[in-house]
Amino acid sequence: MSALPPPLAGVRVIDITTFLSGPSATQLLADLGADVIKVESLDGDSSRAIAGPELDGDSAYFLANNRSKRSIAIDLKTPEGLGIAKSLIAGADVVVENFRPGVTARLGLTPEAALAEHPRLVWASISGFGQEGPLRDRPAYDMVVQALSGVMSLNGHTGAPAARLGIPAGDVVAGLYAVIGVLAALHARGETGVGRIVDVSMLRGQLAMLSYQALYTSLTRTAPGPQGAAHDSIATYRSFRAGDGREFVVTANTPRMWEGLCETLDVRELVVDERFVDAAARLRNKEALWAILEARVATRPAAEWIELLAAAHVPVAPVKNVLEALEDAREAADGSLVTVANDDVSFENVATPIRFVGTTDVRATYPPALGGDTVDLLVNELGYSDTAVEALLARGVVAASRIEAAVS
Repeated sequence: MSALPPPLAGVRVIDITTFLSGPSATQLLADLGADVIKVESLDGDSSRAIAGPELDGDSAYFLANNRSKRSIAIDLKTPEGLGIAKSLIAGADVVVENFRPGVTARLGLTPEAALAEHPRLVWASISGFGQEGPLRDRPAYDMVVQALSGVMSLNGHTGAPAARLGIPAGDVVAGLYAVIGVLAALHARGETGVGRIVDVSMLRGQLAMLSYQALYTSLTRTAPGPQGAAHDSIATYRSFRAGDGREFVVTANTPRMWEGLCETLDVRELVVDERFVDAAARLRNKEALWAILEARVATRPAAEWIELLAAAHVPVAPVKNVLEALEDAREAADGSLVTVANDDVSFENVATPIRFVGTTDVRATYPPALGGDTVDLLVNELGYSDTAVEALLARGVVAASRIEAAVS
């Protein structure tokens, strides 16, 4: 039996996004098999120039979120440039943009007008605060929505300043919700033949990620504090520092796991101690319990405790840094990492975690040079003549990478 094609094979996405929330969404769509055309300004996605590690002239920040796309550089503020963008949209299934509300309208691109002309189109708008509401016009970045959502107040340790999550959760979560919305809209289009507009807010995404903490707060009318490396409801769900200074986590959530923890740490008397007789009692008396457990954990190195606890079927894991985690993923060779390359350089990054059995793998390609596909798209897909393309390049309506310009 031959392998099935990637699930989004044949789906064309016009990516009018910049920075992180939008590019992370469209990269995921590309990883699922979609043909993603990245529409950039003549200066390019602003994340191309983010300070930090770089490779072959582009920032690692940009490279991390733009694999397997094609790039066309257009000045959307010119009538001809806007016309090119509309021509690309006419042949697309999906448009993803992450401008502030109102910006696309000023450019002459609105989802309502696009759907009126192309009823099957799915248009996803990602913004900080949604298309409506009192904050709609404010700029938003990851830390802004982490702060406004309460997420920062939950991170870090008691007595310390609020801390942002070390990952760009505000951006990435919005990107994931955008993809979910796009996939749902494409499914509905398959039934009705009609597309729709998807509105994703970074702030709403972070509020949704509060999960049980939101309901806890609603029911108690009390704001939870920083979680550190513990849990509001489970006393034996936390990190410990072993005798060698290494940290590891234990998530002893069930009675059997609790008993296994006590047996392994040689504190069997705690199982029948009235202060710790059940989960509710352990939570009420967590400070006393933690003092006992911490003293025991400090008597051995982390590796020994991890081996013993795992043998007792108590969920346990070392706290690893990112370098260690990536090295583990590389050694596992389970597809968690992907290598992309062009003719000169290559890099390894985290792969999309979704797998489809019996399906052809999508070959990851190197993130595009700015305008790297401008000439090809104009000539071979939109039908412009070589002379017309040369004129557009000369007038600064479009731009092409040096390599492609030389080829053309």
